[in-house]
Amino acid sequence: MKLGVFTVLYSKKPLPEMLDHVAAKGIEAVEIGTGGYPGNAHCPIDELLADDAKLREYEREFSSRGLIISAFSCHGNPLHPNKQIAAEAHETFMKTLELAHRLGVPVVNTFSGCPGDSEDAKYPNWPVAPWPNEFQEVLAWQWENKVIPYWREAGREAEKRRVKIGIELHGGFSVHTPATLMRLRKAVGEVIGANFDPSHMWWQGIDPVQAVLYLGKAGAIHHFHAKDTSLDVNNINIHGVTDMQPYSNMLDRAWQFRTVGYGHDMKVWADMISALRLVGYDYVISIEHEDGLMSIEEGFTKAVQNLQPILMKEPIGDMWWV
Repeated sequence: MKLGVFTVLYSKKPLPEMLDHVAAKGIEAVEIGTGGYPGNAHCPIDELLADDAKLREYEREFSSRGLIISAFSCHGNPLHPNKQIAAEAHETFMKTLELAHRLGVPVVNTFSGCPGDSEDAKYPNWPVAPWPNEFQEVLAWQWENKVIPYWREAGREAEKRRVKIGIELHGGFSVHTPATLMRLRKAVGEVIGANFDPSHMWWQGIDPVQAVLYLGKAGAIHHFHAKDTSLDVNNINIHGVTDMQPYSNMLDRAWQFRTVGYGHDMKVWADMISALRLVGYDYVISIEHEDGLMSIEEGFTKAVQNLQPILMKEPIGDMWWV
């Protein structure tokens, strides 16, 4: 396994400075935003696709520092009922697939998207209850008419370029649980897998260690985000886990994102790393910093310090004792 970081936390640093900084911390892999919600501060994607010399120079920025690009990330909503928003997300996704292909980056991370409730909708509609029955009808319409058709075509484009699609399981989008990920994978194929982020499992009441085992047995984990979540039982009893308060209202929220080790102890994280190895995931553990109680530098540094002792880097070898 390699320790990585999703570099959007350092979007204000120029690419060379950012790479020097994370490499000095012991990072071996970087996940780069190409547009959408993460932005593209470290990836002028149009320039790179238009100029092969710039593309090769860009590639050397990483290789000269002993770094790999674990994934390109362009999280957006290509299923948005607003056609302009959907088109922009789709265009960014397609450009990112092509960039990944040209640079040999194996994974593009994104969201599944979420459609509206009809062709005339203005906003996404995320059904989360089976009754009243209209919610079931909306859900069926979304999957049959939007989610599966879009990702079948997108999956074909990714396969042409030998790139895997890492869908982040995230509330507010059609794919947000292990079961919905596997539903999409069954319909589209093995090109679809998870960009597995345990922080989104915890607030939904899902044990991420068990989710890793479930998805990993099917070979359905393409990438991994290292981010924690703390749960406030008292506030959950008031607001529930679908708490709509702003993330900045940390004192009253039911849950909040934390850096690794500040929501769950390191035994839980060690169990998760062990589960990943058990199911054959031997790729990058990419730190994502979204901790409202820590500065960027402190949150990132503590995540590195907490993860380094529990990562498993050496080949397993033979079981000499049996």
